[in-house]
Amino acid sequence: MTYEKGAKMKIRELVGGSAFLCGPDLTMTQAAEEMSEQKIGALAVTEKGELIGVITERDILRAVAQHATLQTTTVREWMTTDPDTIGADVNVEEAASWLLTAGYRHLPVMDNGELIGMASIKDVLWSVFDASKVADA
Repeated sequence: MTYEKGAKMKIRELVGGSAFLCGPDLTMTQAAEEMSEQKIGALAVTEKGELIGVITERDILRAVAQHATLQTTTVREWMTTDPDTIGADVNVEEAASWLLTAGYRHLPVMDNGELIGMASIKDVLWSVFDASKVADA
């Protein structure tokens, strides 16, 4: 497979084929610990092998602000259900535009109905930025 650099790169190349997952019955504390340990801002929530939601650092902050007991409150109660997803063959420039327009910071990447990773706005924008530096040189 040939990999493109920068803005022409496909999202599949950027996410590297891995997603950090959790189940819906994980506590919010456990989800926060996993995000902190992995240095990520979102987890894909799966059940029976299917993507059912996304839990983000913003969701955890919302729960804290509403005085939820994070040690007993589950991800299922705070996750975004039926999340939007992005196709694996979308190029990063298109992905950046969509993430910024929709206001997303993380988006599950799907390939033929299978979750293959999580695109973050940070990674996508860095990829586009690197491409623009090369183009300007």
